[in-house]
Amino acid sequence: ICEPPAALFEAVGRYIEEVAASGNLITTGGLLPSSQGATVAVRGGEVIVTDGPFAEATELVGGYAILEADSMAEVIELTKSFIQLHRDTWPEWEGYSEIRPIAQG
Repeated sequence: ICEPPAALFEAVGRYIEEVAASGNLITTGGLLPSSQGATVAVRGGEVIVTDGPFAEATELVGGYAILEADSMAEVIELTKSFIQLHRDTWPEWEGYSEIRPIAQG
């Protein structure tokens, strides 16, 4: 993966400011390189630790955002906007964002 363009960082900064101003943003954070992580799993009744959190070395989680919205449709639209800014500022980039609800309790 090549270094993201400066335009992407600028666009993400503006996006975060807009979503925060709308009241939908709870928090964001970046993650260190995947090579510094580990996976702990149970297989065959044993606890197994492997380097890195991904099965595929090409996968990377660069960060996360916790959003609050009135509906899944609203979160999807926010996420589509985030992905679109990647497409607009870094045309060769391919990737995805995963949306996962957080249990309330």
